[in-house]
Amino acid sequence: MRSRRLALTGVRRTSHVFCTSYEAVDRELPALLARTKPDVLVMFGLAARTRHVRMETRARNSYSRTIPDAAGHRPRTGTIAPGAAATRGLRIPARRLLKAAQATGVKARVSHDAGRYLCNYLCWRATEAAACPGGPKVAAFVHVPNVRATGTRRAPLTLHRLVRAGEAIVLAAIAAGRTV
Repeated sequence: MRSRRLALTGVRRTSHVFCTSYEAVDRELPALLARTKPDVLVMFGLAARTRHVRMETRARNSYSRTIPDAAGHRPRTGTIAPGAAATRGLRIPARRLLKAAQATGVKARVSHDAGRYLCNYLCWRATEAAACPGGPKVAAFVHVPNVRATGTRRAPLTLHRLVRAGEAIVLAAIAAGRTV
């Protein structure tokens, strides 16, 4: 506990939960970034079909036109930013965050596919923000599994273990943000 306190000395933390809609991301992310001006942005999202924690390394400039968001909105096109590159890399020290998660005993992997739904959309918008002057030095997106559907008899993934892994990821991201 003592090392966690030292790691967080001088660190102002903010949390935010987005509604599961494209409009909420477009409205709330810029406002959040303007208000807090973070050096480090760590986002978490649910990947219900995965069985491990995933450090996402890139966002795709596409999303599904067939799956509506929670507000019922379906994108008119399959492209997030017309004319932009097909993918954008996140500013994430992926290996460092991976090792931090694995050190807690949680299965974790690096991923190159944030999906085609709101997690990918949020990743894309975060990469845009990180590319702007004064944007976050680190912008990381972490997909987490549904706790009830994962684990094994020998090592079940409990909410407690997932929270510990999340804390380790955040601490590693903060440390990386200090060295960038």
